[in-house]
Amino acid sequence: MTKAKKLNRRQFVKDASTAVAGASVIAAGSGAGLGLFPKSASAANVRRDILRIPGVGKGSPTDSDWQKVGALCLNPTKARVSKGEFDGVELTFMGLNNQNLHNFLFRGFLKPWEKYTGAKIKWIDLAQADYNARLQQSIATKTVDFDILEMGAPFEGDVCGKGLASEMPNWVKEQIEMDDYVGYLKAPVGTWNGKTYRISIDGDCHNFNYRADYFKDAGLASAWKAEGHKGAWGVPKTWQQVQEVSKFLKGKKDPTFGGDAVGYLDPCKGWGGFGFYFLASRATAYAKHPNDPAWLFDADTMKPRVNNPAWVRAIQDVIDVLPSQPANQLNADPGTTAFQQFLAGTGSMVSWWGDVGSMAKTSDGSVVGDVVGFDILPGSDDVYNSQTGKWDTLPGGPNYAPNMAYIGWGVYVMARVDSNSKKR
Repeated sequence: MTKAKKLNRRQFVKDASTAVAGASVIAAGSGAGLGLFPKSASAANVRRDILRIPGVGKGSPTDSDWQKVGALCLNPTKARVSKGEFDGVELTFMGLNNQNLHNFLFRGFLKPWEKYTGAKIKWIDLAQADYNARLQQSIATKTVDFDILEMGAPFEGDVCGKGLASEMPNWVKEQIEMDDYVGYLKAPVGTWNGKTYRISIDGDCHNFNYRADYFKDAGLASAWKAEGHKGAWGVPKTWQQVQEVSKFLKGKKDPTFGGDAVGYLDPCKGWGGFGFYFLASRATAYAKHPNDPAWLFDADTMKPRVNNPAWVRAIQDVIDVLPSQPANQLNADPGTTAFQQFLAGTGSMVSWWGDVGSMAKTSDGSVVGDVVGFDILPGSDDVYNSQTGKWDTLPGGPNYAPNMAYIGWGVYVMARVDSNSKKR
């Protein structure tokens, strides 16, 4: 008898052409085949139900909504843990409190879990700008005072490399269906010396968010042509075009809200080290040559490239459009550009993680849900070749190199729980 090979949801979708034919056979038959993918079907129903809480266009979710989501996800725990099994156990969780998200969401998600298991969670909430310093202090002084850590993959060397994290048990890998991760979140991400430590809770990459109303506006199109700009008025596809559009919009009016028109929004204020990713998103198309796997360091010497002509150009781009930015943009960090500016109706373009897209129509603070559009990061008409020291113009057109920006947040359990079987 041949053992059936497990098929995860991602592979099922990749094999969609075969699946469509197979589905028609199942539909025409007795229905016995519907049990082939019980976990996937169940997960699909959970995702469907989550998306209805509270639903697109129904305002920002509240703590009660987060608790509903947590309750929907509780079945795997109930299958492994008896009610009240962890009475008296207290776990300390360290994470972020940005935009009233992260830890605030986790609180709601985990309240049904706390109620069912009997365990209690103590929270350490950190602002984005304070996170790195707090984590590094714990590592340097060997005073890890938390059991669970929300952490980005770039810190894995600091934490896992010093033996501070607890290896993930195999049953956790099975329960979260780790083989269903997208490729770039699979090993070596979340691993150290071949051992797995991370549950990925998001997958970060920067994308390009823009105001579609700006680029459909007939008045702006006429002004663009009258001022002698090349090409039709439209969404910029390269950073050179982003620069041109940003300078052009100075002195114009927002086509929907009537205020001052603004082009691309640069976060010019530091953000605890995380602001670097936004400069990097401006630099990737200039610095990442398709014939060279490296762009941050020389792979053979680890010599940094952040002062090469590609990065210098990206920095100069930021400086050049400062006069076209909103007043006091030097004090705008990435939280400002996304939530206080772009989603609130200021600016026509911003690079950010998926939060801008997901919140455009699900946040009380957003006014741009009906006029927002999305794309990959802009490309560049030319790309710097670190091997030759020259700028190359590619025969296929602009160079595109979207920034994976941080890989994303994960949840890690600390090694200090290993001596406590209930905590582990």
